Amino acid sequence: MPKVFSFKGKNLDEVKKMNIDDFAKLLNSRERRSLRRGMTGPQKKLLENIRKDPQKFHKTHVRDMIVFPEMIGVKMAIFTGKEWQTVEIIPEMLGHRLGEFTQTNKRVKHSAPGIGATRGSKFAAATKT
Repeated sequence: MPKVFSFKGKNLDEVKKMNIDDFAKLLNSRERRSLRRGMTGPQKKLLENIRKDPQKFHKTHVRDMIVFPEMIGVKMAIFTGKEWQTVEIIPEMLGHRLGEFTQTNKRVKHSAPGIGATRGSKFAAATKT
């Protein structure tokens, strides 16, 4: 039996029918306050573009945009500061910000000592004084 999605006690169809003000009442306090202050220009422009053509692939720098119900199913590329990461908006992302789904830094992988390092510096971290 597949799991039925619900957001704060509402199913997906009920959430999709809500306007932004009603949806804001279901969000956490930080997101409610952000919406009460109003969306920025780039956020408004992104939402208008998504409303115009939800099937189109959208590229954006707006990492602080809150995921709204009308964005579900949209494929977008979010800029990490270096590259574009592709994300498809799914119902579980509702109420979160776009930047939460694309990491801006990668895990550091250290290898052997670099050129010019002495042979002894290879073991410097392993010794205790």
